[in-house]
Amino acid sequence: MLTITRSRRAEIVREAAAVRMRCQRHGHSTERTVTAIRTALPEVSALEGWRLALGWSRADTITQVRALYVADGLRPPSLTEAKLCRWEHNPREWPGEEYRVMLCRAYGARPAQLGLPGRDNATGPVRYGRPQTDARAEAYGLVREMVLPMTTDAGLPAVRESLHLALLADPAGSSTVTELAQAAVEHYALNYSTHPPALLFAEARTARGLLTEALVEPSVTEPVATELRRTIGWLSALLGNAAFHLADLTGARAHLAAAVTYGTRTGDARLTTWAYGAQSMVARTLGHYDQALTLAEHALAHAPAGLPRAQAHAWAHLPALAGQGRATDAETALADARRQLDTDPNGFTPGRFGFDAAELALHEAEAHIRLGRTALAITCAETSLTTTTTGTPGWAAASLVLAQAEAPAQPADAAHRALHVLDTVPPARLRSTTRTRLSRLALDLTTTDAAGVADLRDRLRTLPPAIDHHGAATA
Repeated sequence: MLTITRSRRAEIVREAAAVRMRCQRHGHSTERTVTAIRTALPEVSALEGWRLALGWSRADTITQVRALYVADGLRPPSLTEAKLCRWEHNPREWPGEEYRVMLCRAYGARPAQLGLPGRDNATGPVRYGRPQTDARAEAYGLVREMVLPMTTDAGLPAVRESLHLALLADPAGSSTVTELAQAAVEHYALNYSTHPPALLFAEARTARGLLTEALVEPSVTEPVATELRRTIGWLSALLGNAAFHLADLTGARAHLAAAVTYGTRTGDARLTTWAYGAQSMVARTLGHYDQALTLAEHALAHAPAGLPRAQAHAWAHLPALAGQGRATDAETALADARRQLDTDPNGFTPGRFGFDAAELALHEAEAHIRLGRTALAITCAETSLTTTTTGTPGWAAASLVLAQAEAPAQPADAAHRALHVLDTVPPARLRSTTRTRLSRLALDLTTTDAAGVADLRDRLRTLPPAIDHHGAATA
């Protein structure tokens, strides 16, 4: 094994980052970036090369692997940076089969690309997870299995296809169809942050179209029709949110208006609350703070107690008040949000239609920025950042809000934080909110020549749009 000094290791990390940035400017794939890094730095192994090409630290890789275990309902292993370091640098030490599967999934690569033993084109499933002690349990398929190339990208069309099959059997709908439709909404909501907005938009739109055809069938019964309308309302809310994240504000307004209509018609208070809150977000983005506040108040008028009401306060009411400079009222809204969470026995719930601690801290940080409270904004943004997973939309949002708060006193840190977001998140996955935060930060840094600022401006100038001039999503 080649011994490399600590100082040389630091040089390798810096040089690999420079190669990665050049490759990203030219739109090269991760695999091509790995090749460029290993050509420039022959000491780098394939396994280390993939991590460096993604711009991840070893801690980032461990976080991603742990998240995969948690998502699969498994207890995360005790993977350490030292162990990962040995795998990267010592060819005599290979990760076991279970870790190989998880590393391949985390990096989006095949075993051979990572320089690991394993079958790239295996016909049978690759097993992972805690083995069962009873051989009969394995025989009956109770051991968790995973086919290596499988990703949740295939899960979106599969859910839509199942819904389509159910409607072919019952064109006018049935209790089975409505249960499957609700499961589809839950799947899209829980996996919202996993996929580019354009992909989820297309799937949710197709699912809504299938349900609309069932709703107009002459033989549809009223109980089934009511549940179909409720689900159509939630799918419209999803479409509005996805359209907003694609910078299609007029489309977002149309879809969210439909969501409000169906929420009101079916008596689904949470849907109505969420849709009004999203409308407030759109109005705020357009700079219409009076309208945003009115819509936030509509959301609160319909909001059930507990988490839904807390979300309406934090997501819609607080930002609208902060945007108007009403500091005392903003503090009251924030206190109301916390009080509602304290009274909710379920606390935070997962999913795009739920709410979490990171999102609450993010909205609080942005409100403090609006109100000129930089120190409080930094504290809240750091809280949000530490409770998110690297590379996710929430992580990107928290990183850029923190960068905006840091910009006046630490412009170089702010610029490098933004560059890290661009290095980590592919352009097709950058939401419109992330792009707006990047542009706002670049504007805040126009009067400084601190390190990284010029590079940030160059990166933003060459950043492909979310939607091209032909109306096609870059995803």
